[in-house]
Amino acid sequence: MDTSEAMKKRHSVRDYEDKPLEKDVVEKLQKAIDEVNAESGLHIQLVLDEPEAFNEEHLSYGRIHGAKNYLALVGPDDGDLEEKCGFYGEKLVLEAVKLGLGTCWVGSTYKKMQSIIDVCEGERFLLIIALGYGLNDGEGHAVKSLDSTLIADGDMPDWFVKGGEAALLAPTAMNQQKFQFILHDANKVEAKTYRAYFCKTDLGIAKYHFEEGAGKGNFEWV
Repeated sequence: MDTSEAMKKRHSVRDYEDKPLEKDVVEKLQKAIDEVNAESGLHIQLVLDEPEAFNEEHLSYGRIHGAKNYLALVGPDDGDLEEKCGFYGEKLVLEAVKLGLGTCWVGSTYKKMQSIIDVCEGERFLLIIALGYGLNDGEGHAVKSLDSTLIADGDMPDWFVKGGEAALLAPTAMNQQKFQFILHDANKVEAKTYRAYFCKTDLGIAKYHFEEGAGKGNFEWV
């Protein structure tokens, strides 16, 4: 499965089997995490066999059932943290999908297990991504039109359209899709978001999808 196929296959999974991750899956996932941390400067951590983060009986909306594994998104507490966690977190989500795992971004309906997550001085623990073998494949989400997502003065090149189509497959908080991509000149793309819940993280997720769909060699971010 390539990244394009993984983007189409990925849906938010909220119900998981009571089954540990296979050893080779853990090894491949940890390697991907190490590579992402080295590239990004983030401190993303894989937590295994830990059920307490989702064990809150009073939760109803957005509840995760049966998950015992997750990625903890941690990094330097600066102005780029949220977008960077979105971008690189989604890169890991799609790697997990390629490994046969279900995933779900979880922004608030969980307990922050501070004794388990390593947060160094100057860092912030932002959110988590549930991982595991799903009891189902999850469900797709409604998407906005390309006309409301892509903006260009003239004709839109094929790579720009493909980037927008990929971005609309990205998960966003409450399916808000509060992002737009604007083409400047021939190959300069500006990504914008509008004030909303987890909007900066969502923008990072959408930018990763756009970059993979459009092809990094076809444009540059501005």
